[in-house]
Amino acid sequence: MQMLMPEPQIFVERTLALIKPDAVDKEEEIEDLILRSGFLIIQKRKLQLSPEQCSNFYADQYGKVFFPNLTAYMSSGPLVAMVLARHCAVSYWKELLGPSNSIKARRTHPHSLRAIYGTDDLRNALHGSFSISSAEREIRFMFPEVILEPVPAGQRARDYLNLYVKPTLLAGLTALCKEKPADPMTWLADWLIEHNPNKPRLQHQITEEE
Repeated sequence: MQMLMPEPQIFVERTLALIKPDAVDKEEEIEDLILRSGFLIIQKRKLQLSPEQCSNFYADQYGKVFFPNLTAYMSSGPLVAMVLARHCAVSYWKELLGPSNSIKARRTHPHSLRAIYGTDDLRNALHGSFSISSAEREIRFMFPEVILEPVPAGQRARDYLNLYVKPTLLAGLTALCKEKPADPMTWLADWLIEHNPNKPRLQHQITEEE
């Protein structure tokens, strides 16, 4: 019986993680857990937000009873902002965080980060984006210089591969078969770098002095 294998797809997702003021002293420990959970930390900065900046960041919570305490707490000291990347980053990070209430997290998800590092519902040590769209907004807020481009998936990803990747890769593999080098992996890597069609090209204007 022929096994049907799923077609390979490209999924790269990013989410925002915040180490809140009450857990900043555990920064290295938390980062180690993040990396060991399969995430890449692709951006990181330490900063302190003003109450006004916190109000803007948590604008979707405006009007709720806990909002003043939340902004006061988040602006009470430095925090660490990180952009995390991996397959299904948003959902995996939320799973690793556990419930927002650290007291509940210790009962239901004792190995989650909020159960380990959080204190209560407000001081829950860490933040994670709720969705892909909120992750994009929050990453832009914390890292205004970052460029977020939509990552193709499904048919768009296959079209991209067929148009931009496969022709160069096929040419490289053909050259590899003809050359038969002793170290094929290194040879192919060097060939792809040399023949990369998307290499930046600088145009120099040459002016002649009279």
